[in-house]
Amino acid sequence: MTATVHVIGAGVAGLAAALRLARAGRKVKLYEAASHAGGRCRSMHDRNLDCLIDNGNHLVMSGNTATFAYLDEIGAQGEMVSAGAAAFPFLDLETGERWTVRPSRGPIPWWMLVPGRRVAGTSAAEYLSGLKLAWARPGATVADVLGGHGALYRRLWAPLATAALNTDPAEGAARLLWPVLAQTFLRGERFCRPYVADRGLSLALVDPAIATLAGLGVEIAFNRRARGLTIDGGDVRAIDFTGGGVELKPTDNVVLAVPPGAARALLPSLKVPAASRAIVNAHFRLDRAPVLAAGGRFLGLVGGTAQWLFLRDCVVSVTVSAADQLAQRGNQEIAARLWHDVARALDLDPGREPPYRIISERRATFAQTPDAVAARPGPRVGLANLVLAGDWTDTGLPATIESAIRSGQRAAVLI
Repeated sequence: MTATVHVIGAGVAGLAAALRLARAGRKVKLYEAASHAGGRCRSMHDRNLDCLIDNGNHLVMSGNTATFAYLDEIGAQGEMVSAGAAAFPFLDLETGERWTVRPSRGPIPWWMLVPGRRVAGTSAAEYLSGLKLAWARPGATVADVLGGHGALYRRLWAPLATAALNTDPAEGAARLLWPVLAQTFLRGERFCRPYVADRGLSLALVDPAIATLAGLGVEIAFNRRARGLTIDGGDVRAIDFTGGGVELKPTDNVVLAVPPGAARALLPSLKVPAASRAIVNAHFRLDRAPVLAAGGRFLGLVGGTAQWLFLRDCVVSVTVSAADQLAQRGNQEIAARLWHDVARALDLDPGREPPYRIISERRATFAQTPDAVAARPGPRVGLANLVLAGDWTDTGLPATIESAIRSGQRAAVLI
């Protein structure tokens, strides 16, 4: 009797789990509620802009080992393109000041001693405050630990925490920010080089995975939403999908790789993080490709609404994390506010707003507050043949691409 692993959810976590299982010789069936894979990590052709855009902007760091292992598995190493040596340029939209954070090559952070490599208006000694994150108490927020004020907080800690946690640092869990620093910046320049999906997230992370899975004999079923689980004797016995149910053999297993709300609907006793936070992305198509200093691909922004700016050919994209209030505005108002910041950053005419597309992900991640982090479940939930996966499970990392991939790989190992 051939055992099957039923992977529910074809987001990045589900794809990572299915890949590891199939490469290990397991028979895998992959189910996805939508008509496409990738979940919140995908590309689409926008008719208004007449080009391919991503639903969100992502920087992958060279220290994200699980992500690069995943890229190796699907043969897509060349799709994540290095944005150059580790250099993080910023612009203060209020004052016009610019600076670039440039970590040193090794783990000894001598770069903090060089004014031209650290945040404008800061001293080397201030950076030692970041070490406090390693000993943050469970209920502490980023602002509690790092002070919540001053140039370094406003110009580095707050932008970094907001991007990594998708939660305002005044309420974001300090304990989640530490592993981000420990795996990248604190290991030196080689581990915090930024990479971008040069041709789009789907071409980098999704389409090659689907092709690889098909080549490994994995059956993939789209438009199959899981509506219920039949549980008996501590095992999942059947899965009810739109389009028909599936009876499980005694040797079968399940990887449940769906968002927290969907997981809770299938497992009512499961404790999951309840609240979520939005991310707003805006894409503007210009007449010609703009240029950043030193040929950069991205720019951090403080003092405005936009937080990160990315360039891809003639398209300028900006991201706003922890954007619940902004996401409630109309697209026209959002575009006007964000174009004002883009025009200031790129020295363009603020009165000539180009064609745009606004994408608001209202439940982009769970709200990564201390209480919500405490509610993250592990992969085992008391069912012998079911394992959870997803960036919202307890991976020890914020809800990022790296976290999603690690959760899927962990689920595969457990099975």
